[in-house]
Amino acid sequence: VAGAMAATGSEDLPAYFSVQYKQNLLTLLKKLRLTEEDSLCPFIRLQEKKKQAQQMQKTLEEKEEAFRERMKAIACQWRDLQIKEAQLKAYMKKSRRVLQENDKLRTQALKKARREREMKMQKQSELLRAKTELEALKNKHQKLSNRVQKYSVFSKYLEDVVKTSHFEEIQKVIWRYKTLMRMNKDLLQAERGRREASEQAKELLAQYTEEKEEEILKYNNELAQLKLRFDEAHSDVLTWESRWAHIQKTATQRTLELGTIRMAILNLFYCICKQMKRSLSVPADDNHMQLNMV
Repeated sequence: VAGAMAATGSEDLPAYFSVQYKQNLLTLLKKLRLTEEDSLCPFIRLQEKKKQAQQMQKTLEEKEEAFRERMKAIACQWRDLQIKEAQLKAYMKKSRRVLQENDKLRTQALKKARREREMKMQKQSELLRAKTELEALKNKHQKLSNRVQKYSVFSKYLEDVVKTSHFEEIQKVIWRYKTLMRMNKDLLQAERGRREASEQAKELLAQYTEEKEEEILKYNNELAQLKLRFDEAHSDVLTWESRWAHIQKTATQRTLELGTIRMAILNLFYCICKQMKRSLSVPADDNHMQLNMV
């Protein structure tokens, strides 16, 4: 009942009591009226009804008062629950923010630890490299010390050179030596350059010679082919010259024979004309007509 009343709210209390009155009190009054109306008189029944109504009114007021108290307690509990809910939401929000901050701090801490670990490894690597370089420098220093000790005998030699030469100091001797070394290096480089140029020229000459030999071989092949063609053409010329001489000889013979025949025809024509004692008007070069006349 309290849960139902809490659910209805303070604004629906009259409607709630009206419903309770109709559902419970009217039913109870009807039962009382049915059981006692046959044995009591109307006045007594009226008094009893009034008394019952007063008792019921008192009971109803007590219940209403208890209900109000209960509703007050429920309202207080509801306010407390709302306050606790708000506090819980604020706490959850704060906890979520704290968790996010903790995650962020943890991520930053992990990144920082990783960076520190990488820096540590880098420092260790640099330290190892520095130790290696230091050891190499120590070895180099030892070698240089040994070399200085080895070549210290030349110091006396250089001093003697300075005394017996036109140099005034050992440093000038060293400078002169360095100058000569540079000149020697330049000469060697120049000689190397000349050798390289000579080798390059030889390579170019060999390449040029090879190309020209290939061209000469090509031209020799072409010349041989041309000579072969010339020989063939010369042979053809001799053949045709022989044929031409034969043709000319044959033509000369035919011309002589033709002249002889024409002279014979003309002589024969003149003889006939002489025998006939008359002259015929026939041209001297018309052998066909002369032959017909004969």
